[in-house]
Amino acid sequence: MEIWINPACSKCRGALTLLDAEGADYTVRRYLEDVPSEDEIRAVLDRLDLEPWDITRTQEAAAGELGLKEWARDASARDRWITALATHPRLIQRPIITADDGTALVARTDEAVRDAASRRGQ
Repeated sequence: MEIWINPACSKCRGALTLLDAEGADYTVRRYLEDVPSEDEIRAVLDRLDLEPWDITRTQEAAAGELGLKEWARDASARDRWITALATHPRLIQRPIITADDGTALVARTDEAVRDAASRRGQ
């Protein structure tokens, strides 16, 4: 599994601690340094079964500068949102775990982290 983190984020640090406690095998991706491409964001959204606005941190300064709260949240605007996430990775909700079974989770709770750790690929 892979976990997208911002090391400055307490939820991310807590998720790593919990994954270690669960004995999970994972790779860390510091997504602010190793920025996901638009295609990678699309793939993660498919795994999450979410839309880009569902994983956007709308309280970030960049969100305000872009006027994201005013953007449409429909299929016609999907690519615009994905481009914004790829261009401004700080807008991506964290941590995101891509589990071994092909799914993904926004792991903001201990329960979600444990759930991801338990998902073993077949």
